[in-house]
Amino acid sequence: MMNAKTSERRIRNNRIKRRRELRQRFIICIFTFLLVVTFSSLFFSFKTKAQGSDKEILYKYYKSIVVQDGDTLWNYACQYGEEQYYGSYDDYINEVICINSLSDDKIIAGQHLILPYYSTEFVS
Repeated sequence: MMNAKTSERRIRNNRIKRRRELRQRFIICIFTFLLVVTFSSLFFSFKTKAQGSDKEILYKYYKSIVVQDGDTLWNYACQYGEEQYYGSYDDYINEVICINSLSDDKIIAGQHLILPYYSTEFVS
């Protein structure tokens, strides 16, 4: 009789232990699933915000001009080198000097120059 009661108790304890283990595994699985869903939604929401910018897209173009009498690089910087695209007019002038392989900022009438400028319009 004692053996039967001990056996039944052991069986009942094993069942309880298995149910507890299954419950713990189930809770761990649910918790892991929720973590994955949470981190995935956070990751993709940041990615979506980065792609959905309201800023206008600016395209950089180059224009070939012939220098007229009285023109200076400063005049061209004021006309094409908007400070929102360049740190200053001096930065624009330095870029023009570099593009056109000039030794300094002196230009003469009749000289051909390539001037950079920005536009929101896309030209294909």
